Amino acid sequence: MARHKRTAADLGAWLCFEDEAGQGLRPPKGRTWGRRGRTPLVRVCAAGSGRISLAGLVATRPGRALRLIYRTRLHRGRKGEKKGFTETDYARLLDAAHQQLGGPIVLIWDNLNTHRSKAMQQLIAARPWLVVYRLPSYAPELNPVEAVWSHLKRSLANLAKRTLDQLARIVKTRLKRMQYRPALIAGFITKTGLEQPP
Repeated sequence: MARHKRTAADLGAWLCFEDEAGQGLRPPKGRTWGRRGRTPLVRVCAAGSGRISLAGLVATRPGRALRLIYRTRLHRGRKGEKKGFTETDYARLLDAAHQQLGGPIVLIWDNLNTHRSKAMQQLIAARPWLVVYRLPSYAPELNPVEAVWSHLKRSLANLAKRTLDQLARIVKTRLKRMQYRPALIAGFITKTGLEQPP
């Protein structure tokens, strides 16, 4: 990881970590209080129809505030509809990040097949402000965006939603709150073992 930090510093670039997640209408399990002998139940309707896909970037640069940039995509369970993000969706996320951050980007992401496809390689090659590195095959502890998803899903535990649109509103609200808490994002980066520059 130190090599990536040097590259970002040499280029005067933002060091960005990317990851994706998803959530359906069935809420994540969580602990809660309840009366002795009465297990609390969360009733869920339409638990199998649709999901929300999330892609997020945690961006860091010395002397600048930490940033969380995300995109959502709804999958309503229709036949032939893509469940996750496509290469074009990732390119749009990276273009938006470049626009918002106002500088070159050193991107670190996992080995998802969409990240390794020929179409994605062409999209990366067409962006001279973008340098891409890959994380080892299975290393979620090195990616601070994993902690963002964990924090988000803990906040959704035992929370039943009736529609996919309700879920999307709640998820966007929770992510927006995280965007305004750079100390929380700094904690996610610290959890990976990376040092935060002043």
